[in-house]
Amino acid sequence: MQYSFRLAELIGHSPDPRKRPGTIKTIVEYTGLDRHQVAALLKNEIRYIPLKALSRLCDYLIEHGHAVAAELPGALFAIEPENFWELLARRSRLEICLGVRRDVEAKSPEVSYVVASDSVLLGELLNGVTTLGGTAKHKKELNPDPVGHNAVPHPEYMKQSLVWSPGQASAAEVKRRAEKVYNEFADSRSDKALIAIGSTKSNPVVELILAQAFNCQPFVSQDNLPNPESRSVPFFVRYRDKDPHPASCAAGLKLSKSFPSKEPGIYFEGEDGKWHFAPANENEDCAFVCYIHRESQGRLEMVMGGFSGRATRLLARTLRASADDFWPPRFEGQGVQAGAFIASYTLPAESRRSRDILTDDAVGEVKIHAVSPEALGRSLLQSNEVSPLLEGEG
Repeated sequence: MQYSFRLAELIGHSPDPRKRPGTIKTIVEYTGLDRHQVAALLKNEIRYIPLKALSRLCDYLIEHGHAVAAELPGALFAIEPENFWELLARRSRLEICLGVRRDVEAKSPEVSYVVASDSVLLGELLNGVTTLGGTAKHKKELNPDPVGHNAVPHPEYMKQSLVWSPGQASAAEVKRRAEKVYNEFADSRSDKALIAIGSTKSNPVVELILAQAFNCQPFVSQDNLPNPESRSVPFFVRYRDKDPHPASCAAGLKLSKSFPSKEPGIYFEGEDGKWHFAPANENEDCAFVCYIHRESQGRLEMVMGGFSGRATRLLARTLRASADDFWPPRFEGQGVQAGAFIASYTLPAESRRSRDILTDDAVGEVKIHAVSPEALGRSLLQSNEVSPLLEGEG
């Protein structure tokens, strides 16, 4: 069992220097700790802290109203997750966001719907979180609690958010609603997770999470960059020609100027440092899972979805059967843990022929590809970097 240090979460510390005026300086002056020690504590990167320093931190938290004495020092520590479902279940607040489409023949916007495959994936997520992928009963048997406490982690608060899919409302309204959902999540203070289901074609919050994580502008195409390595997000969804083509930092029609990427599917930087391709056609399909976990801040953001509805249902099946294929995080650094995975599916002939989405349980041979840790870190660390001058002001 491993523990993380939650100082950043307790004081509401953000890696954005514009949102933390005076934080580090104030803690240094009150506790007498070195600036680098405080910075490391805020990033959950320190391995040793003297009891005297811990006491001074507790005094600081009490005096500034961040915690009460009865909660300390326990509130400064949290158990780190040991598998994929624990990563979600250990959050106090879990929010799942889905894209909504209108019935174009209906006169009222109330007549709208969530795509069937997205609801299947939502169901598997809820099942996995609440049962720890079917292991919760086993954990209770191994860890009986005589005083009645629940030994199995679970969110205290769960919320579902709905946003308009691109093309289902004006571009301004699609963006406004997505930003409202994302900003409300970002501004909440509790230990939290936001999971956006779908691709950039169906859920604009996916775009906001990826742009924030990988330090780039949302809803702006990167198709005309000189080479694939110039892309901010280390995976790329190549739309079908007949698809809607909303501008995106992680999707489009060209991987780059030098790499036209004519086939639809998902391109990604593999662990060998080269760009690879997971195709989407009649015989094959693909999906993605990407998460960014800032443990010290108690903040997890995740996106997941299939290239097609079929792939989304296949991804749901993969989560049900082997969610730890998406574990552990492949990148760790500066208080950030991250993983990005591409699931590539090969479909048997009988599955390709079936069109009954209500009764057919999608089946396909799956291979999970991890995105390069170096590629993840390249942009993730840029989004967390603070210039010496700005950090000096903090």
